[in-house]
Amino acid sequence: MTSILQDKAFGAIYGAFLSLAILLTSVGDVWARPDSFADLAEKLMPAVVNISTTQTVDARGGQQGMPPFNDFFEEFFRRGQRQPGGPPRPQPKRKVSSLGSGFIIDQDGVVITNNHVIEGADEIVVTLSDGTKLDATLVGRDPKTDLAVLTVKTKRKLPFVPLGDSSKSRVGDWVIAIGNPFGLGGSLSAGVISAIKRDIHAGPYDSFIQTDAAINKGNSGGPLFNLNGEVIGVNSAIISPSGGSVGIGFSIPSNLVENVVGQLRAFGETRRGWLGVRIQAVTDELAESLGLDETAGALVSEVAPDGPADKGGLQVGDVILSFDGRKIPEMRDLPRIVAETKIDKSVKVEVVRRGSKKTLKVVTGRLDEQQADASDAAAPSKGTGKSGDVEIAGLTLQNINDEKRQKYDLSEQVEGALVVDVDAESEAYESGLRVGDVIVELNQDKVKSAADVVKGVEAARKADKKTVLIFVETGEARRFIALPVGK
Repeated sequence: MTSILQDKAFGAIYGAFLSLAILLTSVGDVWARPDSFADLAEKLMPAVVNISTTQTVDARGGQQGMPPFNDFFEEFFRRGQRQPGGPPRPQPKRKVSSLGSGFIIDQDGVVITNNHVIEGADEIVVTLSDGTKLDATLVGRDPKTDLAVLTVKTKRKLPFVPLGDSSKSRVGDWVIAIGNPFGLGGSLSAGVISAIKRDIHAGPYDSFIQTDAAINKGNSGGPLFNLNGEVIGVNSAIISPSGGSVGIGFSIPSNLVENVVGQLRAFGETRRGWLGVRIQAVTDELAESLGLDETAGALVSEVAPDGPADKGGLQVGDVILSFDGRKIPEMRDLPRIVAETKIDKSVKVEVVRRGSKKTLKVVTGRLDEQQADASDAAAPSKGTGKSGDVEIAGLTLQNINDEKRQKYDLSEQVEGALVVDVDAESEAYESGLRVGDVIVELNQDKVKSAADVVKGVEAARKADKKTVLIFVETGEARRFIALPVGK
């Protein structure tokens, strides 16, 4: 009996232990992490390089005190450079150095780094992991994406790393960053992807990978790897009140890098696609006013005359839902997608126009990097009419005449209802309307007078609509606003 009881007790204990082991194994799978990054580091670190630059600057540029004393120090050194009774002496020059990181993507010595690492440099030196120093030649750079391509010459074949597909990266994936933090030399840090498609307002094509892997000064231009040893990002920026890593670093995704680097290697410059529109974000209020099923896409506020969009039939008020088969979840996705599209390519553009979907064909042009994304759209014809205050939805409106054009510096072509006062406590004010704005369209119909706005607002109220869609001109800029109509 005792033996049987002992066997049963042992069986129960063994069963419980087995269940616990299975549970721990399951939990372990969920929280699985590499035992070590050593094998990966040994394989990848030879392809990561340190980059040092020298630049000639005015000697006085380095003479600074703490902020309250900047003016004093500048005047002190200015007087030191001036001869008695004569002009200032010529300012001496001095060389300053800076450090960054980069990585080799081709055995023949093609190196990727950040533009801000090498910008303005007189000399660029690449130091390999074994200490070998090589003079680098700048192939091309792109300030808009903060990328640069260098080449180095050596008789031996160099270690290199491949670019991966950043679109497959997910929040929570393990990543490692390798670089030259604070000039200390090759260093590795590990973490996870904290977020993707981050817009930090660094440029027009922002779509950063955010990571908590330690990234510090000197890591700029270095690679962010996945656990397959593929580069999925170029470390470019951090948010830090102290100057050191606080776990918020940003990397340029490899898919964007691959496109830009390919152009820089082929042409020494970027050659981006151009659509010829100005766009704005689609808010919940605008989506309702436009009759959209969801808040997505890019709302066209201007079309460049004779540009690709104009020739393809796009109109102001269209909401672009997809471009060349790629969906536009948010407004800021469109500029990047268009820029990545080949020049002179015929693409399909899906839009919503007055509640109906249409598919247009547009042939992309080439973006002139020195000009704006789109020129001014064609302006409506000149308006006339007598002035007189009209109040509606928190706005005081007037018709436009020559006196108003001069007072509010309006163009000769603008036609519509002039905003001469906005109730500071009204929803119209919260929507962004200000004195001097001109309402040129309401629900995508042209506005010729203040009375047209009143009619449109009253019609919306009768139809139990919460907002009307107005198109507003402010100076040379135009934008859509969902104006709450109240009761």
